[in-house]
Amino acid sequence: MYRFSNTVIGFLNLFTLLASIPIIGGGLWMARSSTTCESFLQTPLLVVGFVVLIVSLAGFIGACFHVAWALWVYLVVMLFLIATLMGLTVFGFVVTGPGGGVEVPGRVYKEYHLEKYSPWLTTRIKDPRYWSTIRSCILGSKTCAKLALWTPLDYLEKDMTPIQSGCCKPPTACNYNNVMAAGLAQDPDCYRWNNAPNLLCYECDSCKAGVLEDIRTDWHKLSVLNIVVLVFLIGIYSIGCCAFQNTKRAETDYPYGENRMKLVRPRWDYYWWRWWHDKRHQLY
Repeated sequence: MYRFSNTVIGFLNLFTLLASIPIIGGGLWMARSSTTCESFLQTPLLVVGFVVLIVSLAGFIGACFHVAWALWVYLVVMLFLIATLMGLTVFGFVVTGPGGGVEVPGRVYKEYHLEKYSPWLTTRIKDPRYWSTIRSCILGSKTCAKLALWTPLDYLEKDMTPIQSGCCKPPTACNYNNVMAAGLAQDPDCYRWNNAPNLLCYECDSCKAGVLEDIRTDWHKLSVLNIVVLVFLIGIYSIGCCAFQNTKRAETDYPYGENRMKLVRPRWDYYWWRWWHDKRHQLY
């Protein structure tokens, strides 16, 4: 039973080793795709897939074949993964804390403002390189095409996603019909709006805010999953430490204090046991 931890680690790493194959395959398939949104996820998928493959292989070899150095590498990388995941989870909660929508009187949907989000996210989303990629994703998803057939009543009664609210229409407060509206101070997004299907409000700050709200919601869901994965990884790491100790005992052939090595110098407690045994025989 003392090598039960080795068996558990072996089976767990065999499972994750097999699971890494479709992850890598998905990343390679995305590399061949011409869709911007899919290629955007290519690098993270490949990195995660190869890291899981290498770590699982080291853990499987170390636990099943009692290779101490492989288990040592496995434990070091696992510790790094746990620390990285913990840091990302905390960072995600801090960065995605600010935000949220603003109620629009008489409407079901909400509107989103860029200044309500964290400076780090705001700076990233304003970077033209990142925004051009995200803008292409929104265009390719045809999110705004779903609103093309809406009637004015639909805008009063139906809800919208954050991206639809920010990218597919101008801010509700914009006034284009009043002749005097030109002299009124309006949201800058009112002047960025264009009726052309490939323009709309894709360059508006409200569109960037809608994307950040989607990221914020998804990151909160992902953070909950990260906590579950962290607990799972810490449990595996604890079992891996036991497996490493068992492997070290197997290498010295000296498990649980029993000296079965006949051709090497006995351990210090052997002499103590011999002295106590002889003393006992002298007394009785």
